[in-house]
Amino acid sequence: MSSSRDTAVTVIGLGPMGRALAAAFLAAGVRTTVWNRTPGKDRDLVAAGAVAAGTAEEAVGASPLTVICLVNYDATDSVLRQESVTAALKGRTVVNLSADIPERARDTGRWADEHGIGYLDGAIMTPTPSIGTPAGVFLFSGPEALHAEHRTVLGALGGTHTHLGEEIGRAAAYDIALLDVFWTSMAGYVHALAVARAEGISPTELAPFAQGIGAILPPLFQEWAEDVESGGYSGEGNPITSGVSTMAHVVHASEAHGIEANVMRAIEGLARRTVALGHGTEGFSRVAEVLGRR
Repeated sequence: MSSSRDTAVTVIGLGPMGRALAAAFLAAGVRTTVWNRTPGKDRDLVAAGAVAAGTAEEAVGASPLTVICLVNYDATDSVLRQESVTAALKGRTVVNLSADIPERARDTGRWADEHGIGYLDGAIMTPTPSIGTPAGVFLFSGPEALHAEHRTVLGALGGTHTHLGEEIGRAAAYDIALLDVFWTSMAGYVHALAVARAEGISPTELAPFAQGIGAILPPLFQEWAEDVESGGYSGEGNPITSGVSTMAHVVHASEAHGIEANVMRAIEGLARRTVALGHGTEGFSRVAEVLGRR
């Protein structure tokens, strides 16, 4: 990225993801300043050419663009909302790649506006090894002009970059929804490993078949999204009543081995409530509508 040699970025937060972000900027030739609340995590980056700032104020003042990646927005507030740091950021841009709920992103956006700071909220949807490679996935929301201004530098992070719109909370909203998919899926998988092992099936024996189940899901994601958007909730071929029966089997088999089945019991309960509301012949996607009822 030859044009990046005339650009600069500051990275605040040097946990595993923050270090990966800084390393990707350095590898692309971007002049990179780094700072972390706990000293000592910048040695490898400094050896690779990064500049270590002594304070957060010094760090944000070193570059027109600051990328911050901390555990949550309580942590980012503790850094960015220090009076001296806020003053140093005036007229500059912050891209927040920390994770939190959409309302916290909106609150930070309002704070940035009040202090003359450009602000983009963002989410990283792939693990640390993907940073700087084509496999990375980044989501952004906030002013389109601001995103366009910094697109070249942010492009040093590799992968795909999607601007989701100017409403500042949209990236965080996507992040929450997609994390919901991930963690509920992984909770189901580790529960399945426990049940299988109790039945004498080793985790590595189950894994190839679990991957087969996983391959079924992408088309269902699209089909059910269309069901929920249209209100169709087709149950042709697999009505909720049929699904309830298989859920009960999982609960009974688990508890027979003394394995907690609270997650599947909750899913079964939702399905049975949906059936009781008169939707037994419809598809499981109807549960999304039931969950959203007030």
